[in-house]
Parts: sequence; C-alpha cells; structure tokens
Amino acid sequence: MAKSRAQKQLTVDTLTDDLKRMKSVVFADFQGLKAGEIEEIRTKCTKAGLRYTVAKKTLLNRAFKANGIELDTKSVAGSLTTVIGFEDEVAPAKMIADYAKIHEALKVKGGVLEAKFVDAKTVMALAKLPSKNELIAKVLGSLNAPLSGLVNVLAGNLRGLVQVLAQIEKSKA
Repeated sequence: MAKSRAQKQLTVDTLTDDLKRMKSVVFADFQGLKAGEIEEIRTKCTKAGLRYTVAKKTLLNRAFKANGIELDTKSVAGSLTTVIGFEDEVAPAKMIADYAKIHEALKVKGGVLEAKFVDAKTVMALAKLPSKNELIAKVLGSLNAPLSGLVNVLAGNLRGLVQVLAQIEKSKA
C-alpha cells in the first residue's frame, strides 16, 4: 500500500532528526531475508541503541540533503535497510557484519562515516575494530599497569622481609 504524502514527510522528518544525531550509518541489502529474521535484527538493533529503518532511497536522499550530506543512495543497487548509530561509530557496522555472517542474504552495501559515503570494504574493516567501550577499557588498563607494577615491586620487598623474619624465627625455635 502506497504511503501518503504526510506519511512520507513524517519518515523524512524522523530520518532527518536521526541523522543529525548520528555517529555512523550502515546500508545493507535485505532482499532474501524472511520477516522473522528482519524482526530479529530490528530487535537486536533496538537493544543495542541503534535505529533500524527501511525507507525508499528518495526519502533517504531528502533526509541526507536536509543534513547537508551529499549522497546519492540511488547509485547503491538493491533494497536498502539503514542502521544508524548514535553513540558508537563502530556499533552499526559490527551489528550488520555479525548478522551477515549468520544470514548470507544480508549484504553490506556501504555507509556514512563523518558525513562521507564509505564503501562496503570500509564498513567491514570498521566492524573489525573494537567498540568504544573496549578501547576505553584498554586505555585504562594501560594507564593502570605501571601503578600495579609499582605496587607489586614495593609489596615484593615487604614479602621478602616477612619471609626472612619467618626463617629467623624458625631457626631460633
């Protein structure tokens, strides 16, 4: 059933608002997926804080143009689903890449990162990067490592002293 002009405008407005807050966008071709599989990925995206949207390419173009991003989605072949990430640049790419491993019908077509179109290879490379939280944890671990080492070195001297005193006590007893 065709959408009315008001419904299309509502879709464009929603997409425009989402694209204002986006960190990254991933496009994928969902042809060949069953309705249950599409609903499964939609649920996973919602739980991960991502927006999963299926909209016509002309409506996507209008939303991108309203945000000052020059992108022609009509050049991307197939039916597009759009996954928008708001907090982490890597999250949409990871979500789609992981799902594409399980369901071969889902094909990554490209995406938008820093207001520029990136191809499918770049999206797949982005999906291999650790998430923002993982990177923060690694940095904190790296910053904490010298302090932990210092504590262990200082504690080692005390342990050695305690062991020497224990041996002296044993030898006198």
